[in-house]
Amino acid sequence: MPLRLDSRDADFDAAFTALVDARREADEDVSRDVSAILKKVRAEGDAAIADYTSRFDRHDLDAGGWAVAPAECRAALDGISSELRDALELAAARIATYHEKQKPLDSDSVDAAGVRLGARWTPVDAAGLYVPGGRAAYPSSLLMNVIPAKVAGVSRIAMVTPTPNGEINPLVLAAASIAGIEEIWRIGGAQAVAALAYGTDRIKPVDVITGPGNAWVAEAKRQLYGVVGIDMVAGPSEIVVVADAQNDPAWIAADLLSQSEHDPTSQSILFTDDAAFADAVAAAVEQRLPLLSTQAVATTSWAANGAIILVRDLQEAMPLVNRLAAEHLELAVDDPDALFAQVRHAGSVFLGRMTPEAVGDYVAGPNHVLPTGRRARFSSGLSVLDFMKRTSFLSLDKAAIEAIGPAAVALAEAEGLPAHAASVAVRLR
Repeated sequence: MPLRLDSRDADFDAAFTALVDARREADEDVSRDVSAILKKVRAEGDAAIADYTSRFDRHDLDAGGWAVAPAECRAALDGISSELRDALELAAARIATYHEKQKPLDSDSVDAAGVRLGARWTPVDAAGLYVPGGRAAYPSSLLMNVIPAKVAGVSRIAMVTPTPNGEINPLVLAAASIAGIEEIWRIGGAQAVAALAYGTDRIKPVDVITGPGNAWVAEAKRQLYGVVGIDMVAGPSEIVVVADAQNDPAWIAADLLSQSEHDPTSQSILFTDDAAFADAVAAAVEQRLPLLSTQAVATTSWAANGAIILVRDLQEAMPLVNRLAAEHLELAVDDPDALFAQVRHAGSVFLGRMTPEAVGDYVAGPNHVLPTGRRARFSSGLSVLDFMKRTSFLSLDKAAIEAIGPAAVALAEAEGLPAHAASVAVRLR
């Protein structure tokens, strides 16, 4: 059974703090294994990639092929139903429209001292996209990662995806065709992340790596940050739902399970101010679980990591919601904006009773690659800016350097850097 808490209980603060601080990462200590993989790929390149792919994915790259041709992606797109094709194209169009509005503007101005200064935004040269294979094959994540890179103007996008037993999800290939990806490598795991970061004889290195993956992929990205940029170190999925008794309990149960089915370590939390409604949602979850093809995973997640928290009123819930800083936050009330005004930490917020988190996973437009594990306190979801960098510039004429140069000389001398001081001072004489 999920955890049940009541803010009226004497031990509530301690129990809630334990919930906030609980770690839900997989038990395996993967850091040492990933370090060894990265070291081997850096030293041996393609040979190491082929060896790991044979061992972990049971796929012979030399015999079965290293890359997926664009023609194979087009064939996959042609082979899916018109309904799925329309859905993918709708998602791609809405994601592109939303992310176009994120493109930053350059700046160029002259200040009161006569100094010209500003900034110019440019895309990275190459981005690497990790797309999971096997059970977690998500064409929606492919679109969410590649489209912001395309909008940013990245000229080369290299996709890697594991193909267990040589098999690849046709929907992933169809999405790749819609997104216009032409460089796809049939490799996965930490070794694929290493190949993108370091480069091999076959695979040129990239500047930024994004995309979801298992614990080994996440750890590889963490260890390689600095060699390349990364989107984030993502952990298990999570959802927080704030709901009053005017909701249909079955709807809220469905929303909670939408994250529980991702992984046994996912987390779903309900805040409500009505005890009878809390009981009704718990019962609705138990009724819905047997209907899911993902029942085993969802049941484990809900029992181990789920929580139902009863509060005096929904205003009381909001500071608690901010402490959780969840990946997804639903505000299922008549006036969600009143509660939204109090939200300081959340990856993405879904306003109102008719806005399930799941619609945001696919076709709404905002990115579904979001910070987990309370990282919404200091980071944001994937955006166009993850594929761009800002270069500042400035220009001084004689009058401008005479206006601000003496202060620079004074500061340089105070810091004990005479060459710094001199490089300004010589222009003042």
